[in-house]
Amino acid sequence: MKTLIIINDPPYGTERLYNGLRLAHAMSKRGSETTVFLMGDAVSGAKSGQKTPDGFYNTERMIKRVTSKGQVLLCGTCMDARGITEEEVVDGAQRSTMDALAEATEAADKVLVF
Repeated sequence: MKTLIIINDPPYGTERLYNGLRLAHAMSKRGSETTVFLMGDAVSGAKSGQKTPDGFYNTERMIKRVTSKGQVLLCGTCMDARGITEEEVVDGAQRSTMDALAEATEAADKVLVF
């Protein structure tokens, strides 16, 4: 099964990115071919070098876990709007486009939006 998870919210302040990444990891463990597409403020969750307090989730580490078995794509326009360059993002996460999102949507068996 192919699963596409689209996430729009910032990495901290709400838990949508956190929960979307948890689900992506769980789906990958079950054998799903999982793609996560981060849009809007969610792209900042893929920034490397995050320092969070002990005991608090860290979206950089979570994205690395998802990229080990799946794919994490980042809206390029959203990155540009936030001043995030490709060099600043987590290894394995990739700058992407709306055309790539359209293709992933057409190819997916299930599309979930957070």
